[in-house]
Amino acid sequence: MLNTKRNLLSVALASAITLTTVSVHAQTADDTAKKKAQATDLDTVTVTGIRRGIESAISVKRDSSSIVEAISAEDIGKLPDVSIAESIARLPGLAAQRVAGRAQVISVRGLSPDFATTLLNGREVVSTGDNRSVEFDQYPSELISGVTVYKTPDAGLVGQGLSGTLDLQTVRPLSYNERVIAVSGRYQKNSLGEAAGEDPYGSRLNFSYVDKFADNTIGLAIGVSHSEMSKQENQVGLYEPWQELGGDGWRPGVAAGTYYSDGIKALRRTGHAKRDGVMATLQFRPNNSWTSTLDAFYTKAKEYDTANQMEIHLGDYNGGYDRLNLTDVVVGSNGSFESGVAHNVYPLVRGMYNNREDTIKAIGWNNEFNFGDVRVVADVSWSKAERDELNLENNLQLLPAPALDSVALNFAGGKFPQFTPGRDYSDYSKLFLTNTIYGSGYGKTPHVDDELKGFKLAATFPVPEGFNWFSDFDIGVNYADRSKNKTQAEGNINLGAQGITSIAADLQYKPVNLGFAGAGYIPAWNVPAAVGRYMVFNPTTTESYLIPKQWTVDEEITTTFLRANISTQIGSVPVRGNIGIQAQHVRQSSNSNYWDGGQPVGSQVIPIKDGKSYIDFLPSLNLAFELPAENTVRFALARQVARPRVDELRASMEFGVDTNKGEPGASGGNPNLDPWVANAVDLSWEKYFGNKAYVAAAVFYKDLKTYIYTEKRDGYDFTQQVDAWLLANGISLPPGIVVDKTGTYTAPFNGNGGSLRGAELTASLPLDLFFDGLRGFGVVASASFNDSDIKIKPDPATTSSVGSEPIMLPGLSKRVYNFTAYYENSGFEVRLNQRKRSDFIGEIGNFNGARTLRYVKGEDVLDAQVGYSFGDGTMFKGLSLFLQASNLTNSMYETYAGTKDRPLETVEWGRSYQVGVNYKF
Repeated sequence: MLNTKRNLLSVALASAITLTTVSVHAQTADDTAKKKAQATDLDTVTVTGIRRGIESAISVKRDSSSIVEAISAEDIGKLPDVSIAESIARLPGLAAQRVAGRAQVISVRGLSPDFATTLLNGREVVSTGDNRSVEFDQYPSELISGVTVYKTPDAGLVGQGLSGTLDLQTVRPLSYNERVIAVSGRYQKNSLGEAAGEDPYGSRLNFSYVDKFADNTIGLAIGVSHSEMSKQENQVGLYEPWQELGGDGWRPGVAAGTYYSDGIKALRRTGHAKRDGVMATLQFRPNNSWTSTLDAFYTKAKEYDTANQMEIHLGDYNGGYDRLNLTDVVVGSNGSFESGVAHNVYPLVRGMYNNREDTIKAIGWNNEFNFGDVRVVADVSWSKAERDELNLENNLQLLPAPALDSVALNFAGGKFPQFTPGRDYSDYSKLFLTNTIYGSGYGKTPHVDDELKGFKLAATFPVPEGFNWFSDFDIGVNYADRSKNKTQAEGNINLGAQGITSIAADLQYKPVNLGFAGAGYIPAWNVPAAVGRYMVFNPTTTESYLIPKQWTVDEEITTTFLRANISTQIGSVPVRGNIGIQAQHVRQSSNSNYWDGGQPVGSQVIPIKDGKSYIDFLPSLNLAFELPAENTVRFALARQVARPRVDELRASMEFGVDTNKGEPGASGGNPNLDPWVANAVDLSWEKYFGNKAYVAAAVFYKDLKTYIYTEKRDGYDFTQQVDAWLLANGISLPPGIVVDKTGTYTAPFNGNGGSLRGAELTASLPLDLFFDGLRGFGVVASASFNDSDIKIKPDPATTSSVGSEPIMLPGLSKRVYNFTAYYENSGFEVRLNQRKRSDFIGEIGNFNGARTLRYVKGEDVLDAQVGYSFGDGTMFKGLSLFLQASNLTNSMYETYAGTKDRPLETVEWGRSYQVGVNYKF
């Protein structure tokens, strides 16, 4: 059963829906006439600010033939949030996962970001990650004019996702009535303050220009955005897994059966992020028969950060010196280690540096032709993303060895898990770059590029006589060619010719304070400069364990569709919508290599290529019944798909043969995956009050026919690999051993699915709808409830954090709440936003660059904004000022291993304050 646990917001929403419905039906005929007259007067009123954005979004939702949610900018270059993801996460049924303090990836209706697709101006776009899900903080909110989230697809929606499709839209200049020139600036501060040479300040500058020329036949829009942002973070992390200890003094002093983590670290992360974005659109409409639109988008982000951290191995490993011993041990009621003193540990002081550069380029050219009642659209597009990273680490310890320590531990009390060492680690001259228990250092240089080319041709025709249910029909074809590849060079960072050394004073920053974790001060230094001066780093891709990390995935998708647009009447009820079918012909393939150590030197890297082709047929139906008193009931049926993760389609594998048994085995990707497939049904009721307000209730059900699991399967065909192995190793096999052609393969595979269901309540209400004395006040609120019977088998690589038993769907929060209260009057604006979600399983990238899963505690994030816009009758006409605070409650990001008394990461990003000015000419 769907758990619709009551809380204040859901009760309030249900009450609002009931109240507004009752009040409408209580109106007399005279009241109705009066309201119609008022509505006619309102048509002449210019709506600005918060209400303008809300009413534009309501219009999009109301007029759509599908079930959608929408965001519209209040004005050019003026979406209210720092990140477009923050705005999207406020929509009903959507939730964000924070990365580095910013909302970065979006879950739709309880499914992970893997199940949604993102479009830019109706075209699928590339991503800078290993997968296809978009990192939304790459898109400056100032360059986006609106977002439409399609919760139900139609046959003409190309690039649709299974959980939803998010379409980001930029400005269309011919839609503007007058020239617009807008500039804005923001100054920002993070509450965690300065550390390690990085100040807590940031800034944002934006410029927008929209104009029309040549008797309004040419339109031009240009937007430029530049931002500089400080990266500040406090974190305590515990090693995974939290394992149940065996006997025989496995961790001396801790009883057998206790759940225990083998290490802890505390870090202060500091850094800087810079992003530049440019949007340009050129439109040409010489007559009503032809409109040509050329749009381009470019964004480049550069960011770096250093985690200055102290780390302690608690797993009875200190370099081979005296054994670990724990005293004063306290174990919680759930059997989890809570506190004690760990003796004979050898702490490290580490510098972990990351530098990342991302670039996204996108261009599209759309031409629309009208030949009488026939409309033809031709669209070509190209987009490319590139990501380059540099990861470096330095490891320092006290010398002479062994400088063992006793550390007091307390994982159960306070804001962060605590550890307090007995020695002083604040003096940089006493800490040395040496071959520590974790070596002297390690580094990586990942590179990803993703390129997508597309072409679309579609036409709309009037229906023949006799088809009274339909207004017209659309037919079209779309071709998309995508190629994504990844390389990842890695290697040890070894000491240079000078040998063991401390890091000189000229490379030192001011020490950072780990007092939030009880650990005191530690040095902070310039990690890349220390590597350059004291160390040798020669990354390579040729080591045996690195060969499978280089791969290319190619996809060619030809989509054809037929959609009939419904416009009819059943009895006295107008009905609109569409019915159609989409056929996706997919050709997917991957190229990579695997390592066979039994081959002669020079022949150990063996290429591998695999893939498949298939066709999916996706029927869909959307109906909107327009009932009296501005009530709309929507019903939708669809078959939906989501393409597999790109990194799961890689042909990479690590292969070997057990010569004692003659059994081959491997692990890797699977280029033969089928997509996720679901049959979906949606039902919603919406009550509108013109474009001023609405209340809605919706339910949905998705029957996932298949799911993708990473698991070990027997009987996999290794004929190609075994034949190559036998050519080099056959004569050395033990007598009587015959190597099988099939064996076990650990990889993503298609398996059984299950059901996902949910309910959503939404209200967008200006409060003067009820009482004129509340003019200017309003609320926008939603509550979403999700449930699923799908239990997935965890990827073997993630069992250390989520366990080996089946887990709930990643990204699924059973409850998601969003609430916005605002006041707007005579240029004065106040806005308070809260978004809240229950616990979920989130996806993060670990140090190995691999996807891993974590249980994430539910979040409650509160933002506020106050502003003033000068009116037309003032000398400052066009000027607006605002003050904004993000994460006012300093909501933490916390992950855990199965139960909340077994913490993994506890992260604080602090509050962010912004002061800004906008000027519109």
